[in-house]
Amino acid sequence: MARKLSATVRTARTKPGGSNVGNYPSVKSFAGPSGGAPKGSFPINTRARAASALQLAHNAPRPAGIRKAVVAKYPGLGKRSR
Repeated sequence: MARKLSATVRTARTKPGGSNVGNYPSVKSFAGPSGGAPKGSFPINTRARAASALQLAHNAPRPAGIRKAVVAKYPGLGKRSR
């Protein structure tokens, strides 16, 4: 059974970068607001989620803000290797 979403969450999901708002109720660390996306988007509570946020940052209004928040929490993710 799907859970009912609040009007605030439904509105946030329509904004750029906000499609996953409300999917992580127990997570406290998000990069979304740094990139202009709604609060509750781009979770960065684990290294894997932070790496995912970097890959999906192009969906945010300001991708550089997402990258900056991720690198501040996980400095090793900011380095590119080839």
